[in-house]
Amino acid sequence: MEFLAILLFIIIFIVILKGYPVAFTLGGISIAFAFGISIFAPEYFTMSTFYLLPSRIMGVVNNYVLMAVPLFIFMGIMLEKSGLAQRLLETMAMMFGRIRGGLAISVIIVGALLAASTGIVGATVVTMGLISLPTMLSRGYKTELATGVIAASGTLGQIIPPSIVLVLLADTINSSSRGGGSVDVGTLFSAALFPGLLLVGLYVFYILIKAWIHKNDAPSIPKEEIIAFRADNLTSKIVKVLLLPLLLIVLVLGSIFTGVASPTEASAIGAIGATILTIIQKKFSFTILKDVAQETTRLTSMVFFILLGATTFTLVFRTLGGDQYLQDLILSSQLTPLMFLLLVMCVIFIAGFFIDFIEIIFIVVPVVTPVFNALDMNMLWVGILMALNLQTSFLTPPFGFALFYLKGVAPEKVKTSQIYRGIIPFIVIQLIVIGIVMFYPKLIFISV
Repeated sequence: MEFLAILLFIIIFIVILKGYPVAFTLGGISIAFAFGISIFAPEYFTMSTFYLLPSRIMGVVNNYVLMAVPLFIFMGIMLEKSGLAQRLLETMAMMFGRIRGGLAISVIIVGALLAASTGIVGATVVTMGLISLPTMLSRGYKTELATGVIAASGTLGQIIPPSIVLVLLADTINSSSRGGGSVDVGTLFSAALFPGLLLVGLYVFYILIKAWIHKNDAPSIPKEEIIAFRADNLTSKIVKVLLLPLLLIVLVLGSIFTGVASPTEASAIGAIGATILTIIQKKFSFTILKDVAQETTRLTSMVFFILLGATTFTLVFRTLGGDQYLQDLILSSQLTPLMFLLLVMCVIFIAGFFIDFIEIIFIVVPVVTPVFNALDMNMLWVGILMALNLQTSFLTPPFGFALFYLKGVAPEKVKTSQIYRGIIPFIVIQLIVIGIVMFYPKLIFISV
């Protein structure tokens, strides 16, 4: 019977790699597979088991934590429409302009600020690509460095809270734990803060070293431009540009970290705050509101359809004893907890080359979480490691979504091969951060 569960997992994974829709693949193949077993081997599975499915689906629909998903998506898309990124980038570029690589550093910092305000990778990469890539190329930046910086900074929203990845990861871990270690979304947000900032710091350090060794790859901004910019009330410009996004970040993250609001309540604050900010920036219109609402509905529907498909898959997989089989297999193989963690991290990293982070969360995480609980591992630590690993899925070719987003808005002279080469150093940095957090787990509790 356990073999059938593993076979189901393999079939679904192969079909997804073929490019079929994830939501319908997860649910459809699971139901068809279970129906076949109920006919030819009813002792292993009966269709009456599916009577449990409606209650599980309603559990997903009524999940209070998951209400944060559409609200955070709405906040991110609304902020992208506000034009905030362009003003932030212009100001930061002049602040760091005298430093070699200063423009690239400003892109990283703005990416981090947008990550703490939005958490939407597609919107951030497209916005930064449209605004900063032509500027960086015109100022003599090496194409590989410019594209790598933009793609990497755009993915910071997956680890710096508020993050859709962290919300979905916490919910999936909790629903798969079976009474084991659960993870609170707010605590996961707090734990992710220091690793996220560490990642930003290493990105900046790499750019400084790169600019120092290869001076022509990241030239500084001409002194005359910086003097002209600073001559016109620089302090006032900085305050106006930074005050509003920082206020929104403090309202959203501060309310979560201090316990004043739950992540779901904070997401509502963020959605309202982003709308008010857009109004202040004089960018708001009913057309923009309609576009934001439609895009939010589309993305939210995609997430929840995948989640419902994953719920069906998990029901069939567990009924066939797949989770117990894997748990017994790992425990009998005498793998140490660290060895099993390394194995799972390798699987997630490799899967990230081919499938999206949402698919990995809903397929892999429910399968391995019971084993982690059986090995008595800290799921907060494991969750942060998974989140850092999932972030690489946006950058790893051939199907890294950040690469697709950037290529779509890049000038024609920018080749796909240049984008691929450009992100390699940043993937290496992400793996270094994963290694640091893995072997020094106390780091995640600095900000908890």
